[in-house]
Amino acid sequence: MGRCRTPAEEKPQCTEMVLGYCQDVPYSHTTFPNIVGHRSRQDLEMGAEYLLLSVIHGLLNGECSPDIRLLGCSVLAPRCQDNKLMKPCRSSCEMVKKSCIHAFEAIQMAWPYFLDCDRFFVGNEEGCYDPLSELKDKQDVAFANISDGGLFTVIQFTYHTNSQMFSILKKTAAKCPHISQTYSIGRSVEGKDLLVIEFSSNPGQHDILEPEIKLIGNMHGNEVLGRELLIFLAQYLCSEYLLGNERIQTIINTTRIHILPSMNPDGYEVAASEVADRNDPENIYQEGHEYNGWTSGRANAQNLDLNRNFPDLTSIFYNRRRFRHFRSDHIPIPESYWLNKVIAPETYAIMKWIRSHPFVISASLHGGELVISYPFDLSRHPNEERMYSPTPDGQIFIQLARTYADAHATMSNNDTERCGASFANKGGITNGAQWYSFAGGMSDFNYLHSNCYEITVELGCDKFPSEEELYPEWRRNKEALLSFMEFVHRGIKGIVKDEHGNGIKGATISVRGMRHDITTAEDGDYWRLLNPGVHIVTAAASGHAKVTKRIHLPRNTLVGRVDFVLKKVPREPSLDYFNIPELDNYERFDPFNQFEQYSQRELGENGEERTEKPWWWAYFSQLGISAPTWLLRNY
Repeated sequence: MGRCRTPAEEKPQCTEMVLGYCQDVPYSHTTFPNIVGHRSRQDLEMGAEYLLLSVIHGLLNGECSPDIRLLGCSVLAPRCQDNKLMKPCRSSCEMVKKSCIHAFEAIQMAWPYFLDCDRFFVGNEEGCYDPLSELKDKQDVAFANISDGGLFTVIQFTYHTNSQMFSILKKTAAKCPHISQTYSIGRSVEGKDLLVIEFSSNPGQHDILEPEIKLIGNMHGNEVLGRELLIFLAQYLCSEYLLGNERIQTIINTTRIHILPSMNPDGYEVAASEVADRNDPENIYQEGHEYNGWTSGRANAQNLDLNRNFPDLTSIFYNRRRFRHFRSDHIPIPESYWLNKVIAPETYAIMKWIRSHPFVISASLHGGELVISYPFDLSRHPNEERMYSPTPDGQIFIQLARTYADAHATMSNNDTERCGASFANKGGITNGAQWYSFAGGMSDFNYLHSNCYEITVELGCDKFPSEEELYPEWRRNKEALLSFMEFVHRGIKGIVKDEHGNGIKGATISVRGMRHDITTAEDGDYWRLLNPGVHIVTAAASGHAKVTKRIHLPRNTLVGRVDFVLKKVPREPSLDYFNIPELDNYERFDPFNQFEQYSQRELGENGEERTEKPWWWAYFSQLGISAPTWLLRNY
């Protein structure tokens, strides 16, 4: 478990800091032995601890830089003052660990032993110093307006690299820790984090009866405006909440919002590099932003179009819709998908994410047109490329699409110049399959596999607009984004309980005349989008008697509360709801463990079974240094 030799008892001697990776620490002298026992600078430079600091920026794709490196330097090359070793503050270590531990977990790396906050750091009462003090001062100047006590955020309407995006999301969450957190849902092909920022009155937890929504940008790497709008939106929500904006406070206090600015960070880098090349004044073949090869960077690093990579559940729906007892919700993923398709890790991460949260609505932000597209995206007739193909919730989707388009500055205006497609008299919205048909899309998957209603937002003709357009585009879309989030509070919501007051997970909520049910979440709560009017609503669960209620949803009521109490009956399940063999397969996800990383086993020197080493192990194993097994999780 690391070196950890006890430093010698002799009085420390301060020496000048000459370590290349620690030159920017807020002090100029260090001493050896250091806090973990390296006897000299040469001893330290030959160790895995110092090597880790030299490569950590690349391993974590720029996340937590330079925080981790400066924190590590404070232990490996500690401050020396008046021939006295000064230990770093425990509070600084705990702050960095809280915000960065997820990045280590995402690459299957243990938190480094020499950053043990209890072991090598001390409290303020022991005379510690903050190794991040200068860094914090610079960040405060860059990210806060001093005149209002740092509540206001200066949003920089510029493009952001992946590492800059990660940094802004983390800093935004740190600025609003009571309403925000970041978390990773997985990694891209090239190991970049799929980082989500969440806003809620209770971040990290699902509050009963609080609906959850998600916003996704940059699914196609060269369609970048949505990515930047979501970065701006995250900063705006945090800043306005702190400033007392009642509308923003209401949205966050009543809704759990998940924002994934970049679903395809690998593709973004390809697109951004090509745009940079075309802006080179020495490039005589300049085509400008608007003609970004149209497809350069669209796919992920496996050259897969992520919006064609999801299970095609729509074909299953069309093939079986005439069967009396067939459900159009929670259709299981067929085994053939796992066996016959190359599945992108980004797609896999999104599917797990959808299955793990009770999302109600979602928007995927794209570019290339100016229109809102709603499911289905696959034509109901195999030989018709452009056929109106609505879902059973067609009217709900139209209202959802209208909400965004009408709140957008120009989208719903039929006189607005479009990008080639004809949307005359449609007011800026269209059915996806009527525009053009394709299978394996994310919106269709959301609707048929979960409770989530997702629309596709095409933000404009220019997939990679110039930087000067970012602020005008933010102004055009800000109200639309806020109105979309508020739309989730429509229809009915409630709790399905048994006779003892316990919530029933997985109960179905059906509405007469709409052949699409939704199911209750972990605590028995549900949200059902409905337009105003009279509806016959039924709640049912296996082993319980159905309960049906007639409800009237007035036009001036956004959301109505409808609870159900179901009595237990002998287990004779209704054919309409439960006697469907494929429902038993819904919980089967990745049945062949294709995405269980590091699941293969190897034998150690003594014949014991060891987990296969992660991809970053080669950084250390090829240099002939003592193997840092302390970086392996579960070692």
